[in-house]
Amino acid sequence: MSDSSPDRPAAPVLDVWCEVQCPDCRSALDDLRALRARYGDRLELRLRHFPLEKHKHAFAGAQAAEEAFEQGQGWPYVEAVLGRVEELGRKGEPFLVEVAGELGLDTEEFDTALVDGRHILIVDADQAEGKAIGVTGTPTYVIGGERLDGGKSQEGLRERIEEIADRLLAEQSS
Repeated sequence: MSDSSPDRPAAPVLDVWCEVQCPDCRSALDDLRALRARYGDRLELRLRHFPLEKHKHAFAGAQAAEEAFEQGQGWPYVEAVLGRVEELGRKGEPFLVEVAGELGLDTEEFDTALVDGRHILIVDADQAEGKAIGVTGTPTYVIGGERLDGGKSQEGLRERIEEIADRLLAEQSS
């Protein structure tokens, strides 16, 4: 086996427990963009759904986000919806389809996905796993086995995530 093997170790994973109607998650977008810019594909950012009951459209929003990921535009979709949480609160599900159209996604497929519930199991599984590991609000981050709660404040969280990511990447290359 040669040294130029394509088998490089999997990137460390940052699970981001989020919901698309959460103003605190919107505040976290700058940090998530900065992490993507700094690490690129060396850090896998994974959206995990944790719709909160207090947000009426959060569960539908989670399903819509899954459909956007399926259509190859997950993060741009999540960012677009989070950037307009008040509009989601006012317009509800039609807004979720509207944003999909703005991004050039298949709106018919979005509509169908929201009606047939094809992504409900993913959303339910994420929520159940979140509860099992102690997630109580959004955003919550999990990296390297450490849970960081961003619902109270984003202050210092990106730096902490970077410390953990840098450590994990260093361990990988040694």
